[in-house]
Amino acid sequence: MESLFDVAILSRLQFAFTISFHILWPTLTIGLISFLTIFLVLWMRTGESGWLRLYRFWSKIFALAFGVGVVTGIPLSYQFGTNFSAFSDAAGPVLGPLLGVEVMTAFFLEAAFIGVMLFGWGRVKPRIILLATVMVALGTHNSAFWIIVANSWMQTPAGVEFIDGQYQVQSWLEVIFNPSMAWRIPHMLVACYISTALVIGSVSAWYLLKKRHDNFARSGLRATILALAVLAPLQVFIGDMHGLNTLEHQPAKVAAMEGLWETKSGVPLVLFAIPDQEQRKNHYALEIPNLASMILTHKWDGEIKGLNEFEEHGLPSVATVFFSFRVMVALGTLFIALGIFGAWCLWRGNLWQRRWLLGIFVLTGPAGFVATLAGWFVTETGRQPWIIYGLMKTSDGLSNVPASSVLVSLVAFVVVYALMFIAFIYYASALVRKGPESNDAVEEWLAVVTHTAHLRARDSEAQRNAINDALNEGVNKRNAKNGNAPKGEENV
Repeated sequence: MESLFDVAILSRLQFAFTISFHILWPTLTIGLISFLTIFLVLWMRTGESGWLRLYRFWSKIFALAFGVGVVTGIPLSYQFGTNFSAFSDAAGPVLGPLLGVEVMTAFFLEAAFIGVMLFGWGRVKPRIILLATVMVALGTHNSAFWIIVANSWMQTPAGVEFIDGQYQVQSWLEVIFNPSMAWRIPHMLVACYISTALVIGSVSAWYLLKKRHDNFARSGLRATILALAVLAPLQVFIGDMHGLNTLEHQPAKVAAMEGLWETKSGVPLVLFAIPDQEQRKNHYALEIPNLASMILTHKWDGEIKGLNEFEEHGLPSVATVFFSFRVMVALGTLFIALGIFGAWCLWRGNLWQRRWLLGIFVLTGPAGFVATLAGWFVTETGRQPWIIYGLMKTSDGLSNVPASSVLVSLVAFVVVYALMFIAFIYYASALVRKGPESNDAVEEWLAVVTHTAHLRARDSEAQRNAINDALNEGVNKRNAKNGNAPKGEENV
């Protein structure tokens, strides 16, 4: 007979896989739609076709990623019921409305306007295309808001009471604006922008190395460097504030991040170590004295609670949290360096001659997603053994299903998602190899679109006039039959 422990591990592993795969696509679409909005605004203000080329090229990648994101997001809600039914029953009064609002507002907003954004050229004016793009952007950001609100409540629950086996909402304001929400949302959104900027920069740098689409690629890489130079340092500040918030509300997670086994003051910053959870110690530790206390408490000799304080309820996988956090920080440091050094090279005017730097930009294309996933591994693994932090353990939220069923569905997810990922890479690579349209092609296409829109408007006006003439003729015939004056004449 299979143990509950096996079901717990498999259920967590399945959800970890499906949500890790899914988060790639909202990360890309949230960032891309933001850049697309900027590109379209710049084109409308300057009239330079280069911005329109960027918009048209990256909107195709956006459409692919959006489709995969929708498909991979749907199973997540069902997994709450299939794998974590006890949790769903207990937290349903909270999470049900939050996820329902996300679908009714964000998803419907995206679905209503994405068709206009992608296929409205030649049918509506560019200002309507811009409006549709902005609406899709609002939809993606609104979706992120409600999803992160729900996750933040699970991390730092507030505004509920446990009544008759369920967490009943006493204050929606406290639920929504729970203690960690304010820093989690900007932390995730900035991660989306940085990850997408790196993708744009990677493709642009590849074109430059191949000596293709030079002007297009330079514009894209400039946008990437500007975004990194501004957003990467901003992310350090947001991350620092988020870390202080986590220290206050989830100190066990911070202790795992720092590899701190015993409570102490003047805690060193562990640059590298191999945590040993069985022996409660770190091997081969490379440390900077007192720096962890300075970063986390802003005091040189500040006290930080160790993992020994939390053993009563169980500890997370320290090695997973410890190394994931360092991957995220190391990549974040790289992004800052790329942004600052790239901006300096732009200012000096020698960026395009530094082929080694262009090569680094090509290689860092997927790095933002790696950093984002590493951050989520810290967040989700670090809160264990709790599914609702401090209120409900993961083992208490499981469904009563055999481990074999979870394993079979996990294998099915891996196979299907692997095929989906291969298909995305195939079509996205085909678009990249094909490249953007030339300036002349865009100008010609825009002229055709403008002319088509004019013809549609003229035909619509002609149709309206014909309808009005037919109506007037009908009215005049009726009036003549009744002995009245024709329409437009007055009886004196």
